Amino acid sequence: MDSPKSKFKTLEIFLLSLAHFVHDVYTAFLSPLLPLLMDKLSLSLTRGGSLAAVMQLPSLINPLLGLLADRVNLKYFVVFAPAFTAIFMSLIGLAPNYLILLFMLFMAGISVAVFHVPAPVLIARMAGSRKGLAMSFFMVGGELARTVGPIIAVTLVAMRGLDGFWPIMFAGIATSGILFWRLRNVDLSIHKSTKNLALSRTFINLKHIFLPLAGIIAARSFMHGVLTTFLPTYIKTQSGNLWLAGLALSVLEAAGVVGVLIAGPLSDFLGRQKTLAISLIGAPVFILLFLESSGIWQFLALIGCGATLLSTTPVMLALVQEHAKESPATANGIFMMLSFVFRSSIVIFIGFLADRLGLHTTYFISALVGMLGIPFLFFLPKKSN
Repeated sequence: MDSPKSKFKTLEIFLLSLAHFVHDVYTAFLSPLLPLLMDKLSLSLTRGGSLAAVMQLPSLINPLLGLLADRVNLKYFVVFAPAFTAIFMSLIGLAPNYLILLFMLFMAGISVAVFHVPAPVLIARMAGSRKGLAMSFFMVGGELARTVGPIIAVTLVAMRGLDGFWPIMFAGIATSGILFWRLRNVDLSIHKSTKNLALSRTFINLKHIFLPLAGIIAARSFMHGVLTTFLPTYIKTQSGNLWLAGLALSVLEAAGVVGVLIAGPLSDFLGRQKTLAISLIGAPVFILLFLESSGIWQFLALIGCGATLLSTTPVMLALVQEHAKESPATANGIFMMLSFVFRSSIVIFIGFLADRLGLHTTYFISALVGMLGIPFLFFLPKKSN
């Protein structure tokens, strides 16, 4: 039986999921605007990929943020991150050159890091025994943001131009204000353990989780990078239509919302390992179908890509949290670092491949590499300790 403190705290989970939605709307601006930014600043696909990578570079400090979050209350980091991310991401259209754009994205990346490390741990501690369900709610906020974010971005650019959509930042600032007002008296302490484990000790204690997850994340990052970063560029290259490019990304992310809603609760019932297997087998197949089909079939394949590929994160988060008994935030920081480092480095490599082989061939290669994550599933524990 769960204690009263471990009950599912619906209101707080909803507010933090809402914050996740607003925050990630702004981070979703980069991919649909990438073709325009590349044209404006005369960037290659390799440099275009580096824009997404530099935004994820601050993830290197995620374990340190997690270590800090296990010792002090980082509630206000989560509260104010939507405002800071909104400011920097709303200004990228004004960047006069490549270096200034890199700086803006790096600063946004710092804000992303200080939000995404403590927030899932807060969610897990407010979920009781239903961590998979709570992680699905939280991740729906992020996936839904990446669904509407591209539409918001291309609509605003069509209305106001690349350098005129900056006033959208005020929505993020207002969200942080609302969160501050509603959560100022709410105790969102993450962990109050007298055992302050070292970063290395946390990794050693959870290496049976992190090592196979690293293999899964690396393989998944090829599929994730080529779809979420370069899908608008791929569609625009094929069709010449920026609206269609933004719509394709929104369809992908909308399917991800459905996948996330299903995957978290399903993993509570079926098990984390089996749920991840469904996703990791399905995603490469749907990517290959997307490449070899057209019309409505290509549209349906894209839905399959989103539903399978984007549904793995809440399952992996729940897996980490249910095994991290003594240092949950540190464990989440290590997981987030692994995820972001693989994604940021691989997306540059994907851009390098695309410059030389073309995006179509790069998609094909990424799907094949994605299949290499399947054997790592057998090394994951089937149940928590």
